[in-house]
Amino acid sequence: MKGKTEQYKLIDQAIRAALFCRKKALRYWMDNRGVDKYDLNKHMAVLAKEFEFANKLNLQARQSSAERSWSGISRFFDNCKKKKSGKKGYPKFQKRGHSVEYKQTGWKISEGRKYLTLTDGFKIGKLKLIGSRDLNFYQIEQIKRVRLVRRADGYYAQFCVDVERREEIKPSKKTTGLDVGLNHFYTDSDGNVVENPRYLRKSERKLKKLQRKVSKRQKGSANLRKAIIRLARKHLQVSRQRKDFAIKTARCVVRSNDLIAYEDLQVGNILKNQKLAKSISDASWSMFRDWVEYFGKVFGKVTVAVPPHYTSQNCSTCGTLVKKSLSTRTDQCSHCGTILDRDHNAALNILAIGLSRVGLTRINACGEFDPCQLDVSLSGKLSH
Repeated sequence: MKGKTEQYKLIDQAIRAALFCRKKALRYWMDNRGVDKYDLNKHMAVLAKEFEFANKLNLQARQSSAERSWSGISRFFDNCKKKKSGKKGYPKFQKRGHSVEYKQTGWKISEGRKYLTLTDGFKIGKLKLIGSRDLNFYQIEQIKRVRLVRRADGYYAQFCVDVERREEIKPSKKTTGLDVGLNHFYTDSDGNVVENPRYLRKSERKLKKLQRKVSKRQKGSANLRKAIIRLARKHLQVSRQRKDFAIKTARCVVRSNDLIAYEDLQVGNILKNQKLAKSISDASWSMFRDWVEYFGKVFGKVTVAVPPHYTSQNCSTCGTLVKKSLSTRTDQCSHCGTILDRDHNAALNILAIGLSRVGLTRINACGEFDPCQLDVSLSGKLSH
C-alpha cells in the first residue's frame, strides 16, 4: 500500500488498538472461565465504551481481534482433548502486533480496484494498491475480509476472497512417493532429487554482521532503528525465499503426478533435536506439505500422508528390516541383495504404503488412472 507518512502512523495506531483488544479478550477469558467466543465479541463493545482509542477501531475489526484470541484458546482445548504430549499451548499475551483485520465494514475499494479507503474512526483515508494480483477478477461482494499488515519493508493489504479455486489439467498417469531430508530437499520414488536450497545457512554470514551492528548501536537512537530495520528486511527476504521455493516445488510435484505420497512427520517433535533444529526449520518441511495438500485440492490430485515408521529401515523390494543409523546413507539388503540410496528406498516404501491406503490395486483411485496399466505388487513396488 502506497500512502503518506501520516497514514502509516494511523495504521500503526489501528494495529496497536487491535492488539489491545486481543489482549483484553484473552484476559477476560482468563478471569471468567466458561465464556465462549460470543461472550468475547460482546466484551469488545464494553471496551469501546471504556477506551476512546478502542472505540475508533471498527466494531467488526474489534470482533476479529477477539476471534484471533479465541482461535488460540480453542487450539489449547483441542490439544488437551487429544492429550498431546508436552506443552499444550496455553494462550499467551502477544508482545507485538503486525496486523489489523476488517470484515465487511470499515473499508471501501474503488471500482478500478486501485485504491483502498479506510473509513473507521482512525480516518486513515485513501491508499494506493500496488501489486500483481488483478482484483477486477472478483466482485466486491466476494471480498469478505481485508487485513492491513505491517512488514519490515512496508505496509500491505491482504484480501480474503470467497471463491472456489479449481484448475483442470490433463492426467499424467504417474504416482510418486516423497522422502524429505536435509542432504536433499526431497527424493522421489524414481530416484530424482531436489537440492536443499538452505537459504538461512547461505544468509547467516550477512545476518550475523547485521546483528552485530544492531548490538553496537546506542539504545533509543535513530541509528539503532535503522539497523533493526535492515536486519528485519534480511530476515524477511530469507522467509520469502523459503516460501517461494516451497510453493513452486509443491506446484511442480502436484502437476506432474496424479498421486503424491509423503510422510506424516511430526516436525515439532523432530525440532527437539538441538543439533538439527536450525537445518530442519530452514528446510521448511511443514510449509512444503501444506502447499502440496493445497495444490492437490486445486488440481484435483490425490495426496496421501503415510506413517513414517520404518520407511527408511525396511527394504523396498522384500520388506526385510535392515537396521541402519542416520549416518548410513545406503540401504544394503542381505536377504535379496538390493542396494539403493537410503532416501530412494524410503520413497519407494512411502509410495507403496500410500497406494495401499487409497486402494489403488485394480481400481481407479481418483477417476483418472487406467487400471489396466497400474498394478501394485506384494513387495510394494509399482510396475507398469
